[in-house]
Amino acid sequence: MNILLVVIIVVAIVLAITGGMVQSLNFLLWVGIVLAIIAIIVWLVRMMSGRST
Repeated sequence: MNILLVVIIVVAIVLAITGGMVQSLNFLLWVGIVLAIIAIIVWLVRMMSGRST
């Protein structure tokens, strides 16, 4: 009975860790998308204003 309890605890810990990693990766994906959109907007503004880099 103790081995079953240990296995259940280990599986629960592994699932909690992977769930947290998936949520953090999802957050980082959204941060990357927002930064890409900001970079595109800045690039478009520079192209429209005619500034040379």
